[in-house]
Amino acid sequence: MQLRAFLASLRTGSFTGAARELGMTQASVSELVRRLEEESGGELFVRGARRLVVTAAGRELAPYAEQAVTAADAGARAVAALGALGGGTASFGLLRNADHYALAGLVEQFHTRYPAVRARFIGQNSVEVAASVVSGELEAGLAVLPVDDDGLDVVPLLRDEVLWVSASPARGAAPVSIADVAAARLVLYDAHYGWRDPTRRQLAERAQLAGLSLEASIEVEHVETALRLVERGLGDTFVAKAVTQSAVFPKGLHVVPFAEPLYDTVALVSRRGAVLSPATREIARMANVMLGA
Repeated sequence: MQLRAFLASLRTGSFTGAARELGMTQASVSELVRRLEEESGGELFVRGARRLVVTAAGRELAPYAEQAVTAADAGARAVAALGALGGGTASFGLLRNADHYALAGLVEQFHTRYPAVRARFIGQNSVEVAASVVSGELEAGLAVLPVDDDGLDVVPLLRDEVLWVSASPARGAAPVSIADVAAARLVLYDAHYGWRDPTRRQLAERAQLAGLSLEASIEVEHVETALRLVERGLGDTFVAKAVTQSAVFPKGLHVVPFAEPLYDTVALVSRRGAVLSPATREIARMANVMLGA
């Protein structure tokens, strides 16, 4: 309130005018400015008979006071909007496999709680989620790491182990090495993004360090399709543990870890330095709770 009293006094040229503007008494405004002067260590006004004259210290303080009051007002509006969320728009990117991470109910829960908010939920590969956030098409989203994070703020939320999946009892009997992966017939999903996909990138980097290369025998778009092909014995694949625990995972497939454990890290990504709308912040909070992070 001291900064508001100072700025109102600066605008009106008197404590009386500032008091009228702020709906306070003249004595209260004068006292607020006096206390601000004590705390800042210098006079902000020369008290004239008819008008306040701002000092050099007052001129120096003015732009910072404006910034502080503007930021405080914006924060108050954001808190009020979050409490009501009576309107507005939110845009949020979801993992392609969001349903396997207990996020299936996110859209329904958000709409039920805030029916007046217009919301865009876009399910994409993590590569595209990150790119859409950087470009401003989306305010924020969930992505599996690693992604190219230039221009992004990244907050890890959940780590999920990646497991090897095979229809063969022999190939699913013991943890697999990167050499085993390189020698296998691979049935992989997210064909559009190929080796830019975050999980594939991790394995490709391991193979490179071991002097090996990885090639897919079959590539499809959806993990469910890849699992059906593995079930028919056409090759092996790897999926996050959450997928193996979902209803789409075929019975009878063998699941083993990697000899050197491999993990998908799910993270919240937003544009660096951006202030999210209250609605998008609430979606991010709900997603965080659903992930159990």
